[in-house]
Amino acid sequence: MKYTCEITINKPIEEVVTLFTNPDNMELWMEGLQSFKHLSGEPGKEGAKTELHFKMGKREITMIETIIKNNLPDEMVTTYEAKGVHNKINTKFQYIDGNSTKYISENYFEFKGFFMKIMGALMPGAFKKQSMKYLQDFKTFAEKQ
Repeated sequence: MKYTCEITINKPIEEVVTLFTNPDNMELWMEGLQSFKHLSGEPGKEGAKTELHFKMGKREITMIETIIKNNLPDEMVTTYEAKGVHNKINTKFQYIDGNSTKYISENYFEFKGFFMKIMGALMPGAFKKQSMKYLQDFKTFAEKQ
């Protein structure tokens, strides 16, 4: 499954990237994130791995984030591995003007196992809705800073 989400943030691109790349901010805008732990590599750099713990409703999800490429604001490519799901996100920030930035998130999902393949096929809108919620939540957080 593949889709793109985008939103305009009313902040200069430099401020948006600074807020986005500060790991201490994640818990302030990423709903469901309970904790995270750096595992290896230099934080924020290619090859860095982080373990993320989420609670979504009654479900608890652990995933491993790996930074594949980071040359923000142009592009940051990350993968997320969780039970039954491989997710690759290509994040981009584009300059609109001195006070506005476009946040683009290109999402690629691969599902493993019968149950997750069925979920992906029957509920693709739920994945896109959750991705868009994270963009909106980050926008709200960034614009309040």
